[in-house]
Amino acid sequence: MRLLKAENLTVDINGLNIVQGGSLEIVQGEKVALLGRNGVGKTTFLRVLTGNLPHSKGSLSYGIDKSDIGWMMEEEVQQEQTALAFIQQGNAACDHLKSKLAEYNALWDLKGNDERFIDEYNTLLQDYADHGGYEWEAAVERILKEMKIGEALWNNPYSSLSGGQKTRLKLARLLIRQPKLLVLDEPTNHLDVESVEWLAAWLRGYRGTVLFISHEREFIDKVATVTYELTEKGTKRYPGGYSVYKKLKEEEIQAAKALYDKQQQERKKLLEVIQTYKQWYQKGSNAASVRDPYAQKQAGRHAVQIKSKEKALEKLENQRTEKPRETKEIRASFDIGEFDSKRMIALKDISFSYSHTSPFFIDISFHIQRGERIAVTGRNGSGKTTLLRLLTGQLPPDKGSLKKNPQTKIGYFMQELEGLKLENTILDEILSLKNITQEEARTILACFLFRREEVFKKVKDLSMGEKCRVAFVKLYFSEANLLVLDEPTNYLDISAREQIEEALLSYHGSVVIVSHDPYLLRSVANRVLYLNNGTIEDFQGTYEEWENYKKRTVDQQNLLNEQLVLELKLTDLLNQEESDMVQIRMIQNEINAIKKQL
Repeated sequence: MRLLKAENLTVDINGLNIVQGGSLEIVQGEKVALLGRNGVGKTTFLRVLTGNLPHSKGSLSYGIDKSDIGWMMEEEVQQEQTALAFIQQGNAACDHLKSKLAEYNALWDLKGNDERFIDEYNTLLQDYADHGGYEWEAAVERILKEMKIGEALWNNPYSSLSGGQKTRLKLARLLIRQPKLLVLDEPTNHLDVESVEWLAAWLRGYRGTVLFISHEREFIDKVATVTYELTEKGTKRYPGGYSVYKKLKEEEIQAAKALYDKQQQERKKLLEVIQTYKQWYQKGSNAASVRDPYAQKQAGRHAVQIKSKEKALEKLENQRTEKPRETKEIRASFDIGEFDSKRMIALKDISFSYSHTSPFFIDISFHIQRGERIAVTGRNGSGKTTLLRLLTGQLPPDKGSLKKNPQTKIGYFMQELEGLKLENTILDEILSLKNITQEEARTILACFLFRREEVFKKVKDLSMGEKCRVAFVKLYFSEANLLVLDEPTNYLDISAREQIEEALLSYHGSVVIVSHDPYLLRSVANRVLYLNNGTIEDFQGTYEEWENYKKRTVDQQNLLNEQLVLELKLTDLLNQEESDMVQIRMIQNEINAIKKQL
């Protein structure tokens, strides 16, 4: 069943063309990812598809009612309302009737003998039942449990919940409506790695249809069955997730480049032939002017040939393939100075707490070596940003010592981002670096996807993603030899993320990075610091090796739990007067099999 079909949609806002040639078709059960660079109009396109914004041209048809589309969008939320109240607001009619019933229940002791009061109360009860209120209450509880939001959280203020819990609540509020099409715009924003993994697994198992925007490559791979790319020219559909899309896209670019090169060669040949024929024609014309019949005939033939080749050239120009835009490689000459020692910075027995709170860290110790690229990971609220602020001197420790090599120069991403001057252009910001020419600055900016006139945009007019790119470029080409990066790829599209990855792999200094992007961490990190309950687990290996280690640890714990259950069963059987020897042998065999795996 087709739920939605858009054909050649054009969207104009205030005279500006935001989307052009947007075509998309969604069939029941599909999980559809929408990709595109920052600023191409993805969210605008979603607003049009969901009926929240009109389109200027094209056609849009639905196989479902628009009310069956559930869009999880950013919205203003009363932070002090409870989690349960937030969910219940998803059904305004039932929520209102339930509140009225609560008011009447509170007055029952005073007015319980008033017939008019009783009639009004009974009418309210009937209205509540007619609106499916009791079924709605059951659905609220069922979905909250399905979303792993335990009863202990139901009466907690919304503001006290983690990013992952808030996302689950928003999903739960939508699902109570039982939408036939679920629409999500950057659902992984502000989620830690574990919450992103949960959301991907949940969406993968969800029986409904999903349309979502995301820049998280692994998330797209795990969820999407179909991928659409939105560009300035329109949309294109690809099967599968990001990895399939990237492979097919690269093949398209190579094919387009080969065709472009072939056409350029053909064009060059045609121009040379036309020029030669014109020279021959000119000679023939000069000879024909002295009444040479042969020369006249040759001149006429050359005129026909010129016309034929010019038509061929015109046809080639009309069918010309545009030159594929190539991403410039980052080739930089780094000068991070002489560095005599391997150790750049050392923390010893550091403890820290914010005022009136329990300790964030207790006696943590570690050091950073030259050339290390360290991923700092852990759940939301585990203290990742706090650790970076301790490292950079933004926060003083309560206890312990932090020793920095005199040659260590720290560059802190958040500080660079906040220090951008709003009235400066992008080019001005890069030219503020030491010993950099305008030509070098423009080449560097092109590597980070700022091209041509874009470099003259003022910082105050940039999107958050563009500001992040400018801040990263400034930090990257500064004199720092230790980069401290807190979510540097937040707000960035996939192309920009891949440029950041390439840059970090080429960097000669050390890096400490907090990120929720597994692709980035797998590509870059060669050491992992895992924060958990005020302590640090220091893993000497790549992020991928850390993931495998963590999985083995979880699998091992599951096996130990299974072994414990089987041993308890075995003990019960052995204590029975009439033991079932067949069952005992079966359990013993299972225990032995688990021991071998362990």
